[in-house]
Amino acid sequence: MFARIGKILVIVTLVATTGAHWALLQSVAWTTMLADNLRTQSVAEAVTQTFDGDHPCPLCRAIAAGKKSESKTEITISAQKLEYPPMSAQDTLISPRLFKAF
Repeated sequence: MFARIGKILVIVTLVATTGAHWALLQSVAWTTMLADNLRTQSVAEAVTQTFDGDHPCPLCRAIAAGKKSESKTEITISAQKLEYPPMSAQDTLISPRLFKAF
């Protein structure tokens, strides 16, 4: 029982995080608009009026306002410059003159 609830919560979280809920709501809005337009118009006219963007329904306006008001947090990574102390001549590495491989 708890595993099922956990899986459902993970799915809901992923959908909300990726913004898929806006796509789902937009699909519902378009389906509703198309069904309403088909009652009074031909198929071609209903499809054109539904998807042209000039005749948004109240749900489409609410979705657009929600997307616009949703604050996107931009992650800025500030790269810090690593500073090393200056090396003296005593600290330099010198390779051996003769190197014997085993």
